[in-house]
Amino acid sequence: MSVADKMREKLESAFAPSSLSITDESEQHRGHSGYREGGETHFRIEIRSAGFAGMNRVARQRAVYDVLSEELAEQVHALSLSAEPE
Repeated sequence: MSVADKMREKLESAFAPSSLSITDESEQHRGHSGYREGGETHFRIEIRSAGFAGMNRVARQRAVYDVLSEELAEQVHALSLSAEPE
């Protein structure tokens, strides 16, 4: 299972998002720190969920980072994140 698939599964389970987009942007970072052949090191995630209601931007980001802590510690070098309530 790819890193993107693992992240999608975890985010869908944790937040039941109304929309979720995960884009592997690794090739845009070729030659930069953290890049590995084969990609799956740099991602952009856009997620919208009712589960974020009442949370400020930092709290939403922390909630996503907590869910993806394993991937962020082991495989993902950089994550660009937009997490919005419905």
